[in-house]
Amino acid sequence: MKSAAILLLLGFIGLAQGGELDWGQWRGPLGTGESSTADPPKAWSETENVLWKTPIPGVGHASPIVWGDRVYLTTAVPFGKSRLPIFDNAPGSHDNLPVIKSHRFVVLAVDRANGKIVWDTTVNEAFPHHGGHKSGTLASNSPVTDGQVIIAFFGSHGLHGLDPNGKVLWKKDLGKMETKHAHGEGASPVLHGNTVVVNWDHEGESLIYAFDKQTGVEKWKVTRDEKTSWAAPIVVAHKETIQVIVSATKRIRSYDLETGTLIWECGGLSNNVVASPVATNGIVIAGSSYEKKAMVAIKLDGATADITDTDQVLWKTNQRTPYVPSPLLYDNTLYFLNHYQGILSCLHSATGEKRAGPFRLGALSNIYASPVAAAGRLYLTDLDGATMVLEHGDTPKPIGVNQLDESISASAALSGKDLFLRGEKHLYAIRE
Repeated sequence: MKSAAILLLLGFIGLAQGGELDWGQWRGPLGTGESSTADPPKAWSETENVLWKTPIPGVGHASPIVWGDRVYLTTAVPFGKSRLPIFDNAPGSHDNLPVIKSHRFVVLAVDRANGKIVWDTTVNEAFPHHGGHKSGTLASNSPVTDGQVIIAFFGSHGLHGLDPNGKVLWKKDLGKMETKHAHGEGASPVLHGNTVVVNWDHEGESLIYAFDKQTGVEKWKVTRDEKTSWAAPIVVAHKETIQVIVSATKRIRSYDLETGTLIWECGGLSNNVVASPVATNGIVIAGSSYEKKAMVAIKLDGATADITDTDQVLWKTNQRTPYVPSPLLYDNTLYFLNHYQGILSCLHSATGEKRAGPFRLGALSNIYASPVAAAGRLYLTDLDGATMVLEHGDTPKPIGVNQLDESISASAALSGKDLFLRGEKHLYAIRE
């Protein structure tokens, strides 16, 4: 699998200046939460090791991405008078219904050295068709870039391709999503080679799309028998085929990146799938936790058609599986959080056997951000703005807890000596 991993790496992540791997997508260069070249700080606070702190207009839980000397992120900026969401105009009392405003959907580029906003491009202006949920935002889908094109996905408010100077190259209107319980939208796009893939699972007709990154021309789309999910697709190179793999309630499915042909599918997860899968050494691991806990590890070699409850499933567990944060795959160890609580499990990725723990992370409370890792360290950030740093090893050891003054839902980005955290109001660059 070493050659396949190299193929995947060259397909969509590239190298920054000085040989550093860029953090061009939400879960990092390999889609696993790991950077193999970054060496971010171990300690910081509002007054220590903050290189810069930049106010970000509007609201968004989309994670920052990094390419070269730029940090990119998206936000939704409200304007105008408040009014009721369209679908709430039914007979009856409106006393307890949310009121919302029109929004500008904005992509920003921030100078990595000084935190100044280099450009901000409004790609759409619209009045949201639903009020959303307190735990979500209208800009929760993280962007992705390969240094040539920045792809920004706002779900019901469009898929957009921009050049590195902020010029809009193309845009696609995919319609309106109707998410379960109006929880909002949040599946991030994935980019590989010349192809952008978008997961469009909702309470209407669910689909998976592939578009040309330069033109936005649709390459293929496939209808999915699914309900709402928030999981981002991942791309995995296995033998001669590059697969797009998506977790969802009824099935985890793999598609041929070139054609959209279904390669294999596997049941076993719960409703409301949020966590994205991870992959390494020919194994894909997917988990969820809503009305039941479930995690499965799938062997790609030989996987075809429906593999539910076959020997292609290497291992399963129903213990402390993740809900909102996605798993972290680091050095053949699978780290994941119980639901979105501060309880950390550590398994051998190939066997599912317990490596250590579980550990109760007493310093952390609710966690929406997905854990990340670099330089032999794990970074876990909670909603109160606290980040615990752990030493990776046979038994993870606490290094310290670092507190910032605002809530954090977005996952961290790691590149070089820097760690980037997006809070409710600011983007932080952390560097010693």
